Amino acid sequence: MRRRRVRDLSIVQNTPNSEERNSEQQTVVGSSNVPETLDEPEEFQTESGGTRRVRGRTLLRDLYDLDPVERVKVSRNTHGQPVGSEARLLVGYLGILARNANMLPINYESWYHMPDSNKNQALANIKERFALEVSDDYIKRALGKRWRDNKSTLKKQYFKQDISLKENLRNVPPGMLRYQWEDAVRFWNSKKGEDRERVGTSSRQKQKFTHTAGSRSFASVAEAEEVKSGQKVGRLQLFEITHRKKDGSPMTSEAGEIMVYSLNNI
Repeated sequence: MRRRRVRDLSIVQNTPNSEERNSEQQTVVGSSNVPETLDEPEEFQTESGGTRRVRGRTLLRDLYDLDPVERVKVSRNTHGQPVGSEARLLVGYLGILARNANMLPINYESWYHMPDSNKNQALANIKERFALEVSDDYIKRALGKRWRDNKSTLKKQYFKQDISLKENLRNVPPGMLRYQWEDAVRFWNSKKGEDRERVGTSSRQKQKFTHTAGSRSFASVAEAEEVKSGQKVGRLQLFEITHRKKDGSPMTSEAGEIMVYSLNNI
């Protein structure tokens, strides 16, 4: 396979076959006329009335500029995790698919209940644009996390506890299919949905660590540090890299305690 690089991405060229020639018949998830940036900052209003800046939707122009037989090559590390700038591009594309309500509907209680046919359709779509060294199971798990994140975001922004069920049913997010939204709202409004929300809230409150890796995976952070230093990055070193603020202080007191303990026990 011939290989070239576009915008510092590793590109491989596959031999065309009938499946690739018919790729235009697959579900459309984007347009070639999109901005060139991965992350568009946007303002998000909090429950207290304030605002905070978050990453906006991922828009991946490079993928749509590829020839039909070209793929972005995603390499993996020794743990089977995707690394490099190609991995970040892949994660962004998973986010786009996770928001595609036609391909991955939101009206399933969990990723476990999502039909395999939908998951396989999404996987096939990904392989139309990426040459993957990581396993199919890894991709499906990562896609499931993005799907859950999307549902959580929609719920926070459009499902309001202080209005009636009827009003929530009408509060359909832009671009969302009404029947899917109504199914999701009825579940969130049910006792089972409320119980699940309480469990999730309790689990989030028990989380003690906030990392600074942003949209990069820990695997990509470790790879970049290894390239920079020429030395293997261990788990404790990676923890320290990803849990310090810009001024060098630990993100939390609990993170600081782990750093001190690891320093004293090396």
